[in-house]
Amino acid sequence: MTRILTVPTQPIEGQKPGTSGLRKKTKIFMGPHYLENFTQSVFDAIGGVQGKTLILGGDGRYFNDRAVQVILRMAAANGAARMIVGQGGLLSTPAASNLIRKRKADGGVILSASHNPGGIDEDFGMKFNGANGGPAPESVTDLIFARTAELTEYRTLEAADLDLGLIGTTKMGDMAVEIVDPVADYAQLMGELFDFETIRNLFIGGFTMRFDAMHAVTGPYAKEILEGILGAPKGTVVNAVPSPDFGGGHPDPNPVWAKDLMDTMFGKDAPDFGAASDGDGDRNMIVGRGIYVTPSDSLAVLAANAHLAPAYAKGLAGIARSMPTSRAADRVAAKLGVECHETPTGWKFFGNLLDAGRVTICGEESAGTGSDHVREKDGLWAVLLWLNILARRIEPVEQIMSAHWAEFGRNYYSRNDYEAVPSERANALMQRLRDISGDLVGQKYQGLTVESADDFAYLDPVDGSVSKSQGIRISFTDGSRLVLRLSGTGTEGATLRVYLERYEADPTRHEMPVEQALAPVIAAAEEIALIREFTGRNRPDVTT
Repeated sequence: MTRILTVPTQPIEGQKPGTSGLRKKTKIFMGPHYLENFTQSVFDAIGGVQGKTLILGGDGRYFNDRAVQVILRMAAANGAARMIVGQGGLLSTPAASNLIRKRKADGGVILSASHNPGGIDEDFGMKFNGANGGPAPESVTDLIFARTAELTEYRTLEAADLDLGLIGTTKMGDMAVEIVDPVADYAQLMGELFDFETIRNLFIGGFTMRFDAMHAVTGPYAKEILEGILGAPKGTVVNAVPSPDFGGGHPDPNPVWAKDLMDTMFGKDAPDFGAASDGDGDRNMIVGRGIYVTPSDSLAVLAANAHLAPAYAKGLAGIARSMPTSRAADRVAAKLGVECHETPTGWKFFGNLLDAGRVTICGEESAGTGSDHVREKDGLWAVLLWLNILARRIEPVEQIMSAHWAEFGRNYYSRNDYEAVPSERANALMQRLRDISGDLVGQKYQGLTVESADDFAYLDPVDGSVSKSQGIRISFTDGSRLVLRLSGTGTEGATLRVYLERYEADPTRHEMPVEQALAPVIAAAEEIALIREFTGRNRPDVTT
């Protein structure tokens, strides 16, 4: 026997969704009423869930399994007709987006803090994706936040936990709960986008690869597709079993946190190709034998070569990149004669462009790339497109990169992260830059002349919405650029991100060490922004 309970509550401060939903320390989410308050606020903000079908799953981090049970009971109490849940409560973020679209669901709840570490003392997150499969736009997240500030009760069902490991359909109260294989539908979609036969022949020919799943959700997907369907040798996928604390590591696919992969790819007898993905499977890192490919360069190369994969053989409608991402993709778009859009950070800003058919491929510097196949960035998709390109061109990654730079020029690029900076100091740094940006044009710093400086504001060309204060952009006359912004993905203090870019057209100067190439921009950043003074740090916490 089940019955609906109406539980009195009161607003809990700080439940404002960021660029990718609400992220907090796991123990905060586990606190009295915290998850329940936010879940009820989400349901109320989207007009209720009466009679609706929703997708539910997450990256398997600590508290994922318990949160799924709580959300199921609350969905049933709020009148949802059906919840479609990944087996074991697991769904990669791109797989969830695909399921929303394929099943024509009304939306989905994704439990993840993406690339943030997991565990009882680490991070947890929750976000709502709309019927298009993409993250809720700011208009919806604003409604969710407003609802958190006035909530006085939530509804839940008095019912036993369901067995999330058993595929099939069961009932929770009057609501149908369908447990599905989290990999099957996604693997089918990838087979429709890429030339699996040609990639399979690549492996048959002796091509070697290392994919580091980082003890995160992509492990089962990569094992099934790379080793199962494409025939890569067993052991190609490492760290393939999802872990609540990601094996004690940091599930962020960059050279710092995926050091084992980097050591392998730069070591003796390295594989031909290396890749990694993050906690919820939406980010990627690409490494060739002896060469690291920046996310910005990866976006540009994928866009320039996408026609080699069946799904993109007819060409691209356009390319979009987040504002901090290097302008390498802009040069590809110009040569292809297609639109190029610069958006704020956060995948939700690409959704309108994709839905309107204005762009086909999107990317952001924080290791996220994707296309119009879903409405999220997609780590494994990027790896498979790279494999399709490698299989068609029969050239190593290093040669592909050299050829690309010779054709388009090279955008040397790096990101410096200053983590857990006291919020008042980080905000003061940004406010000072806003105050002086109008006076920077024409001034010289470290031999670089400022061409333009502004606080980036985005006018959505589809719906006309405006997003202001998205980050300080400082461009120099030689094509170099400096960007500073505060990230919305941390859970403590503020993360200051400094993006450094220098354009070099001369092919004879494409082999410089990145630090050497960027040295003038790094020095200019310090001179203009006074980073040491405001952060109290002599160096960034993470450089990628």
